[in-house]
Amino acid sequence: MHLFITGTDTGIGKTYFTAWLVKQWRQLGHHAAGLKPIACGDREDAKALRAAVDNELTLDEINAVHFLSPTSPHVAALVEHRNVDWGGIAASIAAAKMRFTHVAVEGVGGWLVPVEGEKTVREWAIEMNLPVLVVARAGLGTINHILLTVESVRAAGLTVAGVVLNAGLDEKDSAYPLARNTNAETLATLIPEPILVFDRAVEKSNDLPAWLK
Repeated sequence: MHLFITGTDTGIGKTYFTAWLVKQWRQLGHHAAGLKPIACGDREDAKALRAAVDNELTLDEINAVHFLSPTSPHVAALVEHRNVDWGGIAASIAAAKMRFTHVAVEGVGGWLVPVEGEKTVREWAIEMNLPVLVVARAGLGTINHILLTVESVRAAGLTVAGVVLNAGLDEKDSAYPLARNTNAETLATLIPEPILVFDRAVEKSNDLPAWLK
């Protein structure tokens, strides 16, 4: 199983969930890995994914393109006078798919974040042609963002593998518990794709659903 993991925004826990997913896969006996092909700022996300694979991959294998500027990739590339090495990214993903049975490729920012020029994460995802897993906040306001993202993924001709509601992520979860506790049920009436409520506060009690195994 190979997946592309995107988000409805930046800072919504894509790496946290990706690392957890990779560890779950490995505990099930799968030879699994997570990649963060593009990173801006520090490389903490890549380090988290390297830890999830017990250092089986180097940082450069996990993170093929690293910009020092903590901003969106297209701005970082302009500031640093660099181009995104798409050939290197494609090669790193292809190598991982040959080496591992399960690969989770984490995107950068949200689904429509520019990565270079007019190219967004969406166009990059189309090139990879992997099923897309959408990670989003669980609390108030997430339904609109999820539906817009899912609609755009489908319009791109890609499969939506499922949606992850990342609970325990921000103050809206505790401030508006009714929204958090009903969003999954509401979404289930609006989209056919499977939904996982992932609670960071009780990570060890989260079960990997059959559709992600």
